[in-house]
Formats: sequence, C-alpha cells, structure tokens
Amino acid sequence: MTGKEQFTIGEFSAKTGISVRTLHYYDEIGLLKPEKHAISGHRIYKIQDIITLQKIISLKFLGYSLEKAASLLDESSFTVSLNETLQLHLQALEEEKEKLELSIKAIKRIVALLKQEDEVDSSLLFTLIQAIQIENRQKEWMEKNQLAEIGESLFQKSEKETADLDKSFIQMAKDLKELYGRPVDDPQVQQMVAAYLQSSFAFIGEDVIEKLAEVDLESINIDELEEMAPSPFTEAEEKWLHEAIIYSMAGGNS
Repeated sequence: MTGKEQFTIGEFSAKTGISVRTLHYYDEIGLLKPEKHAISGHRIYKIQDIITLQKIISLKFLGYSLEKAASLLDESSFTVSLNETLQLHLQALEEEKEKLELSIKAIKRIVALLKQEDEVDSSLLFTLIQAIQIENRQKEWMEKNQLAEIGESLFQKSEKETADLDKSFIQMAKDLKELYGRPVDDPQVQQMVAAYLQSSFAFIGEDVIEKLAEVDLESINIDELEEMAPSPFTEAEEKWLHEAIIYSMAGGNS
C-alpha cells in the first residue's frame, strides 16, 4: 500500500477512531462502501473514504440520522433548504435539551433527598419527579396569566433552597399519614401545618409573597394550576389538610 493511500479495515479503524464493527455496519447499509479486493474480498479504504467518513461524523454531530446523512453526503453545496432543515433540527435538539436538563434536575433532587432521608415512600418520590416534569407547563400557565416574573423567581431557586423544601414536604407527608383523621384543631396537626407553611413561605420569599398579594385571583383560573400539581395524598387526605391549613391561617378559630 504505497504512501498509505490505501488501508485495511483495521488500519482505517485505527486511523479514524471508528470501530471495525461500525465500519462493517456503514458498509452494509451503503453509507460508506469501500472497494473490495478482487480475490480476497477484503475491504480496501482510500483517502476519499476518510473525507466521506468525516462528513458522516459531522452530520451525526449535528444530530442527523444515518438515513438523512446518506442523502446529504453527495451534495456539492447547500442552499437555504438546508438552513430550514437545520432550524427544525435545532428546535428538536433544544426540546431534547430541556428534557435532559429536567432529568438532571430530578436526579440531583432525588439524590440529595435520599442522602438526607435514607428512605422515602415511593409515592412521594414519584410525586416529586412528576412535579419536575410539569415545570414547563406551569411556566407557560404563569406566562399566559401575566405571572412570568413570579414564575421565574420560583423556578430559579438554589439547590439548597429546593432541598430544604423537599425535606419539609417529606416530613409533612409522614406526619399527615400519622395524624390524618384527628380534629384539625389538634395541637399536633396544627404544629405540622405551621412547620410546613413556614418552610413554604421561606422558600417563596417575601418579595414573591408581596407580588402574589397584588394578583387579582378572580381574573385567573387558579384551578388550572392546582390541577397540574401531582399529589401523593388521597382526596380525603387533601380535603382534611386543606381544612387544617384554613384553620391555621384563620388564627386557629373554627
């Protein structure tokens, strides 16, 4: 192979960093078809195959499928049609990026929570994951109702602030399961509610609480937002907790 202008598949693999198995696959699907030795049938790769492979790698890097990459390999130049394709592809990648970022956020929160708690009820854990999954829907709802600034403040909390709220919620959920059914004015019930409200208000922050106080609740459908939020509690537990919170916020007067 004079001047190394031709390569065996092993040499080509070593030179390009692409595995022999992948090169076999590219050959099988017609994406990168090297010459074959007339007698042995062994693959013979040339310099032009390196150029073609670089194009394939570049298109894969942009996120194109192998099928789409194959249709673009022989293009000598690109027009505005490629730009339109790239824009659509960019949109898809950005959506995928958002999903990955939410997945990373969920994993970090769960890891932090399990470090603190050692063991967490599965229904609570899935509620937390579902809450993270719907964050974008909640943001869209807030933007639609001119509450985008409040939404930004709530969704940009630090990991520590979020971890503290998660810990408080887990504790409240444990207490609720133990205390459910008692009168809402029971001291332990009110202690549970007070602790959770304190944590919630600390998480929200005074600035946001002041902005929320100025919101005309009659002009928006708050039920839409509440229906989005997942809950680990039964309908009866939700009702009991709501009554306990109302009692607490009314100053303990029935």
